[in-house]
Amino acid sequence: MAQNFSLKDQLFNAEKTHYLAGLFAEAEPSFDAQAFQEQVMSRLLDLELKERMAWIAECLQKAVPGDLPTVAPVLLRALPPPLDPNRTDDDFGDFIFASLGDWVVAVGLEHPDLALDVIEELTQRFSMEWAIRPFLNRYPDHVLARMEGWCGHASYHVRRLVSESTRPRLPWGQAVGLDLTDPLPLLDRLHSDRTRYVTRSVANHLNDITQKNPELVLDLLQDWERSARQDQEELRWMTAHTLRGLVKSGHPRAMKILGYDPDVPVAVSVRLKGDARIGEALEFNVELNGVGAQPVLVDYIIHFQRPGGKTSAKVHKLKQASLRDGKLSLRKKHKLKGDATTFKLVPGTHRLEIQVNGCIRAGIEFELLG
Repeated sequence: MAQNFSLKDQLFNAEKTHYLAGLFAEAEPSFDAQAFQEQVMSRLLDLELKERMAWIAECLQKAVPGDLPTVAPVLLRALPPPLDPNRTDDDFGDFIFASLGDWVVAVGLEHPDLALDVIEELTQRFSMEWAIRPFLNRYPDHVLARMEGWCGHASYHVRRLVSESTRPRLPWGQAVGLDLTDPLPLLDRLHSDRTRYVTRSVANHLNDITQKNPELVLDLLQDWERSARQDQEELRWMTAHTLRGLVKSGHPRAMKILGYDPDVPVAVSVRLKGDARIGEALEFNVELNGVGAQPVLVDYIIHFQRPGGKTSAKVHKLKQASLRDGKLSLRKKHKLKGDATTFKLVPGTHRLEIQVNGCIRAGIEFELLG
């Protein structure tokens, strides 16, 4: 990604504001598009991404005043056609419509039925998982009952909303007071969906749950395998995507479900190649010796030094393969970025470990040079 790239400027800017203003001007003759654009742009560029969403919603409230029963007809008339129903994935929609969800929350919490009607329409233009969570908190039974019907909706965007909006750890989303088991009947229906956009959301939802109750998820996945309501290949993909967090932590039962024996008889050696220096790379070779064609899932873990003497371990994928005549040779060049803004490298003693089928099998210390 280019160093000067700004996601917030790409998603919320003068051009997008002009587009939104044009939609409302067509829907409502009294809408002052120029005044709306001037008000939005007076502050927009000073705000962060989520703040821009809220600010545009606030400006819409001033431009089209009233509660949800008053503004909903205008809002719905302003919407463009729904997203292409013939696609099956990677069609998130235009981020500028996220502000409409904030607007619905601001003026619609006392009107849950109408709000859910509007959200059902909005999510077919941009995903509304953030907007619906305040309604889940205030009216959990009511919203979950509505979601029962949405599980069979003709639009895969609405079906996905059911899974995505009820996630325990939704990025950027307001926390919800649902029990982990409350959405499971909905996920049980959605897991057999024929659209990857939906099944990926189901898998992400289950991955969230594994952080608190892995056995609940593992039992559910095995139930789904027995029920055979999903294409076998798709369910394998969902299972692997669901268990990615447990795989990193080496959870034995998760490994077995994925077909990897944690106790596989294999000897592992690791050898470093040259020095490791910030701004360059850590290069190493790994040799596995076992029996036959055993399947192996090989990860590597780097224990980084942190300021103050602490360490931080990061797990990385290395290889998913099978032994060939009892052997497997791997090599890796791990870049050691010196200009990363999210994780600052610190010179000193580090440790590299090799994990096979969830178990640490080899390790070696190395000096990271500045």
